[in-house]
Amino acid sequence: MRFMKKNLKILLLAVFVAFASCSFTTKEFNDPEKDKLLVDLITYVLEKGHYDPKDMNDAFSESVYEDFINAMDPLKRYFTASDLEEFSKYKTQIDDQIKNKELTFFDLVYNRYLSRAEDAQTYYKEILEKPFDYSVQENIDVDYDHIPWATSKEELKERWRKQLKFTTLNNYYDLVEEKEKAPEMKKEALENGEEYIESENAQLSLEELEAKARETSQTALDDYYDFTKDLERKDYFAVFLNTLVEEFDPHTNYFAPPDRDRFDLRMSGKLEGIGARLQKKNDYITIVEVISGGPVWRGEHLDVGDAILKVKQEDENEPVSVVGMRVDDAVKLIKGPKGTKVTLTVKRVDGTIEEETITRDVVELEET
Repeated sequence: MRFMKKNLKILLLAVFVAFASCSFTTKEFNDPEKDKLLVDLITYVLEKGHYDPKDMNDAFSESVYEDFINAMDPLKRYFTASDLEEFSKYKTQIDDQIKNKELTFFDLVYNRYLSRAEDAQTYYKEILEKPFDYSVQENIDVDYDHIPWATSKEELKERWRKQLKFTTLNNYYDLVEEKEKAPEMKKEALENGEEYIESENAQLSLEELEAKARETSQTALDDYYDFTKDLERKDYFAVFLNTLVEEFDPHTNYFAPPDRDRFDLRMSGKLEGIGARLQKKNDYITIVEVISGGPVWRGEHLDVGDAILKVKQEDENEPVSVVGMRVDDAVKLIKGPKGTKVTLTVKRVDGTIEEETITRDVVELEET
């Protein structure tokens, strides 16, 4: 009986995933009514299909509460103590909300997170405008599980300042070390009869290196928030759903359709497409890697750094602009069945704009 129930769980989850992939792949997924239906479906599958289902009670609710807050803000750099006080009103009510198809707790945390994330972007930009004083010795506590929540936005900003100082100091140290080693490296190269080309960093002053270290820190954060800008409500809701299913069973996960596709890809090691890895940079879908053996590699169609501006299917007359589009949405347009053709309008690294027609094929991923 235990074996049969376990297989029932697998079967029901498989049916559910198939249903979810058909019904929740569009932006309509952001409809709260569909979110409520999704919660209802998941809890039904887990309660009826799991061989040893947990009771959905206050203890269950508290665990989901802790896990979701930790997933949203593991480093305690967004929420304040007053936020947690407000959230905690629902600490033992999540089980009841699930049964009643309510999303009050999720909506509260989600909207507060978006607001705090906007604050954080203001913090780091202001902080990195000015040089740090490295003559002042300071401590930074990275035991995030035990440090208390900040009591105010001012305290939050101070935490950001210390973390940014620490990160920038590491960048600065590497740059200074490169500058200090330059004379020795030059001497060694000359003694060996080798050509020595001095790096740009070796020619900069300490003040310029410090500015470059801050610039490196800012670029990393700019890229991160450029990525999060593409995240939608459904992405955060998937995090919430995962805290629910993992509370039933740590070995059970909820995959939103794009995540399920990536999981299937990792398991199979194959895909049908053009054979290039894409990343969004400053609103442009950019080639970051050409996969060996794939159509792009074989035909020398694209290079790393090329930006894809438009995508046209072989049965369409007009291309679709992908500038500003989410990477996941652009990938859906670019990949396709083996043997089909796709035409990409590409902006080369040198600024020229060209069209490339590529025949899709099966691409094997090297890491698998």
